[in-house]
Amino acid sequence: MQKYSRELSVAMVLAALLLVLAVVAPAFYEPQPLLSRLAREAPTLIVACGVALVMVTRQIDISIGSVFALCGVCAGTLAAAGWPLVAVFSVTVLIGAALGAVNGALVAGLRLPSIVVTLATMVILREGLRWKQQGAFINLPDAWQWFGLNQRPGQITLIACAVVLLAALAWASRNLAGGRFLYAVGSNAEAARLAGLRPQWVTLAVFVFMGALAAWAALLNIVQSPQVDPKSGTGLELKAIAAAVVGGVAVSGGRGNLWGVFVAVLLLACINPALTYLHVEAYWEKAIQGAVILLAVIFDGLRNRRLITSGSV
Repeated sequence: MQKYSRELSVAMVLAALLLVLAVVAPAFYEPQPLLSRLAREAPTLIVACGVALVMVTRQIDISIGSVFALCGVCAGTLAAAGWPLVAVFSVTVLIGAALGAVNGALVAGLRLPSIVVTLATMVILREGLRWKQQGAFINLPDAWQWFGLNQRPGQITLIACAVVLLAALAWASRNLAGGRFLYAVGSNAEAARLAGLRPQWVTLAVFVFMGALAAWAALLNIVQSPQVDPKSGTGLELKAIAAAVVGGVAVSGGRGNLWGVFVAVLLLACINPALTYLHVEAYWEKAIQGAVILLAVIFDGLRNRRLITSGSV
């Protein structure tokens, strides 16, 4: 039970918040608005899962918002040109994986700090996209919205895609060799190397996968609107990192549970509507997210210090 203390704590906070909303704002639970909120957070969940896996290897990726925006624009451009849905999805995921590979090659190949590399690529991609699009939206064909379905079935399909992917990643990270490699490298890269692993290849692979997940999330985002916004993804890295840290992923690497990330995404998604229903200014959302990250990091630091003092590590 203590192994999942962070996840249980976050789940209890979420339950308490939902209970408060049930009392003071029962309109929060109206089916269609609730379904819309869940659909909007589905891309965030996918990106947060990728960030969690990167953090497990003791790395960080803060370029995901820019990769997300660029992949969305690429997908929108191809869709507007008449490409079929399957082809657009395939090419966009390849573009995301390629952008992730650039980050991974610089981090794993040149051994540069991941925060510096991804900060640079974040700015380059975002400013390059701003120069190319000049803020212009891309109009999507009507058949693209909600996968060509009506709104409610489309939202349910979109949410199901995100949850199924989460379940697959959670299972694979714990039961497949590739998933266990991430935890081994994050816990002790040198020990992993002596055990026969190649930490550089694992690091490269996780960045490539992160890029592919950001592209997949961008695709699930653009089907929710008739237009593609080139500024989409702004602040996404903060939400995803917050969800990963709050969900129990250790900043120091080697520890994390994707189901905890799922609960944290739900918790953070409730903050903005909760502020609205409680008549609190919406700009407090970012401050609360930052405070939540800080508290989670402090909790991790105290936990690690306690483990070291007790001789458990």
